[in-house]
Amino acid sequence: MPLVTVKCIEGVFTQAQKKEMISKLTDTMVEIEGENLRPVTWVLVEEVQSGDWGIAGNGLTTADVHALQGQPAAATTG
Repeated sequence: MPLVTVKCIEGVFTQAQKKEMISKLTDTMVEIEGENLRPVTWVLVEEVQSGDWGIAGNGLTTADVHALQGQPAAATTG
């Protein structure tokens, strides 16, 4: 049974956004594998501590991702 794992930096997505991710990723998998597998399709959202995710030798922080999204550095989560 499928397990989709999403890794993201903590504090980037709100609880509502993570819930939407889970729902939409489940729907996408069910489109591929068939509706009968919906009950056994797992989606796991894992958050990595800010600064513990590296790109090109540099740690990436929550503030960095918010800047890429065009959000203020002090954006809230919830």
